[in-house]
Amino acid sequence: MSQRCEEMLHPVIPISSPADSACRGAAACTAALAKAAGQGPVTVVLECYPGVKQAEVLDLVQPLGFDTVIHADDCALDPEQLDAALECDLTDDRVFGILTVRKLADFFLADRLEAARRAAAAGRRVLVYGVGATLVASGDLLVYADVTRWELQLRFRRGADNWRTARHGLPKLSKYKRGYFAEWRWGDRVKKDCLPKLDLYLDTTTEGSPALLPGDAYRAALAEVARRPFRMAPYYDPGVWGGDWMKRTFELPENGSNYAWSFDGVPEENSLLLGFGGVTVETPAINLVFSQPRALLGDRVHARFGTEFPIRFDMLDTIHGQNLSLQVHPLTEYIQDTFNMRYTQDESYYILDTEGEEGAVWLGVKPGVAPAEVGGALRQAQAGGQPFDAAKYINCFPVKKHDHVLIPAGTVHGSGAGTMVLEISATPYIFTFKLWDWGRVDLDGKPRPIHIDHGLANIQWDRDTAFCEANLLHQDKTVQDGPDGSVVRTGLAEREFIDTFRLSTDTALEVPRDGSVHMLNLVEGDEARITSPTGAFAPFTVHYAQTFILPEAAGAYRLESPDGQTVRAILARVRG
Repeated sequence: MSQRCEEMLHPVIPISSPADSACRGAAACTAALAKAAGQGPVTVVLECYPGVKQAEVLDLVQPLGFDTVIHADDCALDPEQLDAALECDLTDDRVFGILTVRKLADFFLADRLEAARRAAAAGRRVLVYGVGATLVASGDLLVYADVTRWELQLRFRRGADNWRTARHGLPKLSKYKRGYFAEWRWGDRVKKDCLPKLDLYLDTTTEGSPALLPGDAYRAALAEVARRPFRMAPYYDPGVWGGDWMKRTFELPENGSNYAWSFDGVPEENSLLLGFGGVTVETPAINLVFSQPRALLGDRVHARFGTEFPIRFDMLDTIHGQNLSLQVHPLTEYIQDTFNMRYTQDESYYILDTEGEEGAVWLGVKPGVAPAEVGGALRQAQAGGQPFDAAKYINCFPVKKHDHVLIPAGTVHGSGAGTMVLEISATPYIFTFKLWDWGRVDLDGKPRPIHIDHGLANIQWDRDTAFCEANLLHQDKTVQDGPDGSVVRTGLAEREFIDTFRLSTDTALEVPRDGSVHMLNLVEGDEARITSPTGAFAPFTVHYAQTFILPEAAGAYRLESPDGQTVRAILARVRG
C-alpha cells in the first residue's frame, strides 16, 4: 500500500502533548492505572460506554487489589425487563424506532443502587465498573472506557449482543437499531457528563490492545484539534449495488466483493486518530463535538444545533455496479412527529466521476403521474408481481463529473449505475425510505427493508421534470472569479440549511469565514495544501477525494496548489 493510501485509511493527527502522555497495551495500561490509584484507600469508578467489552477492562484493573468490586450493570433492570421497557421506543419496524428521550438512570432500580452505594461507602479499596458506574459513586478516580461507533457495528456483525439484553442472535439491523435509537443516546448523555471531569481516558476500540491517557491530556488534545484542519478515520463497506471505483482509487484491501459506501465525514460514526508520540489513541469523533462545540461549529451553528454536527459527507460507488434503490427522505414535520428527530435529511449528490457516458441520477417524478397509480405499482412489485417500471414514473437525468444534483427531502431519487457520488447531506442519515430496490436481495441473501407507506406519505408530487430542471440541476452561480481562483455556489436548495461552494485555484485562494464550520472534499487534483494566512495552524496536506474539516476557530484559510496544477474542493457550510 502506498504512503498516500496509508494516510488515507489511517489519518493520524499529531498532538503536541509530551510523547509519553499515552500508553498502549494491557500491561502498560494496568501499570498506569495502578500508579493513578495508589496504594491507600481509593474508590475507582470505571464508566463504560454500552458495547465496551467489560471483561477486558476488568482484567486491566483487577491487579490493583480491590477489596470491594461492584458491577454497576447489576443495578439495572433485568435483561427481560429492559427489553420490554424498550419496546415502545424501538417499535416492530426492521429499521426505524423513535429517538429516545429517556436517560440511562431511568433503567436502574433505586433499591439496587442504594445497596451498591452503601457497599461502596463501606469499602477501603473499591472498584465500581460497568455501564452506569457513575450512578453508583463519584469516586476518587474516574476512568472512562470508550469504543467507536463503527467498531460496535463490526462487533454486532461478529455476533455481539446489545447491552443487557435477553434477546440473543438478533439480525444486525435489529442490534444497530437498538444502539442508534436507545443505547447510544443514553451512553452519549453519560459521556457528556464525564468528559469535563474524567481522570483517565481508556480507548478499548482495538480488542486486546487498549490505550490510556490522562484526562487533562485528552481534553487538551480535543481542544487542539478544534482549532486546526483535520481528517477523521474513514471506513468502507460493501453493498449489493456497490462498484469498484473506491477500491481502485484508494487501493482498498481486497474483500472479495465491492465497496459501496465510504464514510469519511460523519462525526457521529467516524473516529479520530490522535497521535501521542508513538502511541495512537482512537476516539469517537463525536467526542470532539461534545467537548468543543463552539470552537468546532462556531457560535451561530452551535446556537442552532447544540452538540450535533449538522453536515455529513459520504460516498456512493456504483461504477461497474448497480442502481441504488429508489428512495425518499422524510419532510421535517414527518421526521419530528414520527421519529422524534429535530431536522431531516436534505441532501445532494456531487458527481466525482462517471463510467464513460453512463452516469445518471434518478430524480423527481414524471409530469402528471398519479400518486395512487405509483403506489399501486410499488406495492404490486414488492408483493412479487410486475417489476416497478421506474422509467415510466421517475426521471433519469444524465450527469457528468462536477455536476451537483440537489435533493431536498420529499424528492424521489437514487444514484444510477456507473456513477461515483459524493453525498452531502444533513446528519440524520438513517431515515431513508426505500420505495423500490429493483427486485434484488442484500449480500446476506435477504430482501432489503422497503418502506412504501412512509415513502408515499412524503413524496412531493409537484417535483416533476420541469421542477427538477429549474431548481435541482445545474444551479451553479459564480460568486468570485479572479487571478487567484474562483468560487462557484453550487447549492443547496432553498429548503435546505446547507450551502455548498466549489473552490478552484492553480495558485492560492483565500477562503473567508462566515461563522460556520466548513466541511470539504478535494474533488480535483492529486494534492492540495490548506494554510493559515495568520499562521494559526501548520500547513495541512489533503489528497484527492479526501474529506476534511475546518473548525470555525481555525479562522481564515487558503486552498493552495503545490505544483501550479488546478485543484478544486467542494465546501459545505451551514447557511447564515
